[in-house]
Amino acid sequence: MAHQKPISLTSIFSIVVVAFVSLTACDPLFALVQNEPNAAHAAAADKGITESSLRADIKFLADDLLEGRGPGTRGDLLAQRYIESQFKIAGLQPAAPGGGWTQDVPLVGVTTKPPEKLTFQLTGKDQSLELANYEDYIVSCGTGVKVAKIEDAEVLFVGYGMQAPEYNWDDFKDVDVRGKVLLCMNNDPAGDPELFAGRTRLYYGRWDYKYAKAAELGAAGMLIIHTDDSAGYPYQVVQTSWTGEQMALGGVTTGRALMEGWLSEEASKKLVDLAGKDLDELRKQAESRDFKPVSLGTTMSIEMKCRVRERSSANVLGVMPGSDPELSKEWLIFMAHHDHMGMAEQRTGEDNIYNGAVDNASGVGSMLAIARAMASLPESERPKRSVLFAAVAAEEQGLLGSDFLAQNPPVPAGRIAAVINIDGINILGRTQDISVIGKGKSDLDGITERFAIYQKRTVVGDQFPDRGFYYRSDQFSLAKVGIPGLYLGGGVNVIGKPDGWGKEQIRMWEENIYHQVSDEYSDDWELSGAIEDAKLMFYVGMEVANQPSMPAWNPGDEFEAARKAAIEAAK
Repeated sequence: MAHQKPISLTSIFSIVVVAFVSLTACDPLFALVQNEPNAAHAAAADKGITESSLRADIKFLADDLLEGRGPGTRGDLLAQRYIESQFKIAGLQPAAPGGGWTQDVPLVGVTTKPPEKLTFQLTGKDQSLELANYEDYIVSCGTGVKVAKIEDAEVLFVGYGMQAPEYNWDDFKDVDVRGKVLLCMNNDPAGDPELFAGRTRLYYGRWDYKYAKAAELGAAGMLIIHTDDSAGYPYQVVQTSWTGEQMALGGVTTGRALMEGWLSEEASKKLVDLAGKDLDELRKQAESRDFKPVSLGTTMSIEMKCRVRERSSANVLGVMPGSDPELSKEWLIFMAHHDHMGMAEQRTGEDNIYNGAVDNASGVGSMLAIARAMASLPESERPKRSVLFAAVAAEEQGLLGSDFLAQNPPVPAGRIAAVINIDGINILGRTQDISVIGKGKSDLDGITERFAIYQKRTVVGDQFPDRGFYYRSDQFSLAKVGIPGLYLGGGVNVIGKPDGWGKEQIRMWEENIYHQVSDEYSDDWELSGAIEDAKLMFYVGMEVANQPSMPAWNPGDEFEAARKAAIEAAK
């Protein structure tokens, strides 16, 4: 047996310290102390983030007076002026180019008048299929032309309409699709968890990716097959969101297909039946890497008359300059979109105003509350980095305002530490959990978890991963230029309610209120959870604004390369 050396007092002390740290680190009370915000931050959150101010902001922005805040309308301008005034009251400084509060966002608006019937002709035979506008199909012109014509274009089924080289996936297999109309599935393959991300939707599954891919390959148009499951919302959302004026950033007349549209699932089945094929069988084939485009043996012709006009909206930008001489050169962004969908055509006796109370007057109200909280801090506690509050335009039209901001930031993207995006709030009450959309993408997760522990809450991932929420809101625009983003989806385990109640309420809201005229402010909302969420974002923001280094994407993330390039370019 080997001789053992005597243990010194120093060694004993080290062992005791290690044991104490190990034990206390596992103690919830110890964790609570370690993760709590400092007293000044907590006091500022209590002072600035209040239910009365949150309700006041939402109630005004969602009022009928603002007529749904459609981009380029009087209501849009009223929203901008209101937000600007609140920024001034909070003590922010103007941060737009030229020293003003608003960054103009040039838009081109296209209102499409499609035919009442869309006809598909079986090639070489006297058989055809007529589909009804609105009920069966929704189409719009992707380019700024007054008359868009497609004549006798061959129709191809192209599976998911994806080219993903990193997954060795190509739905097109070098087939020439120029001038053709493509029929494709929504979402991305979800059957194999090892293939893409299983049930978690990637950008490849988004409709905007599919339309862009069709245009890139020279197709005349693309029709996406709608299903509630693959879209994450019912067909009525397509009917309300893709009719009326559609917008793009000003001057965009190329890079988009002539026709962009949707078919209901029932209409899609009829079209495939016309070709003597089975839609379910085609969809089954499309789950394999071996899939090749399938000609449906039909042609399609359409003439769309379009009203094209230049519009203008604006991002409202206010900044709190950082207190540290060096770190103030880096910025943190709090962001929320101020627009909604405007007004539908008036129908006798019917409400035609899309007020957008939850989506997204509520997000703007939360951002304003956080700005007030930060402005109430004593000088000694002001954030070291500069903090930009950005109310961005035209999100509902395809993240256009945030896209413009990402392309024209007030400081280089490589000096923007992170973005905290607020798109909708919790109106159900306090929750035991908080959802991080895109959990696992950046080290912002760890900061969020720390302050969630302080609130005695659990951080979970996206509760609806198949819906691709990360790619459907404004932080995505900034991610594409490398900026890490935090987007909270709210919790679902509502305190005092039975299991599953929260998810069911969200499902009902999406079916009956999302992108409908029924998204209106209500005094019945339970905003205690929204207040808690806003405080959590405030605490995370203060930590990001004060920590020595900027947040980073996790190694291997899809946006890591863009981040490295942006940082290098900013040197």
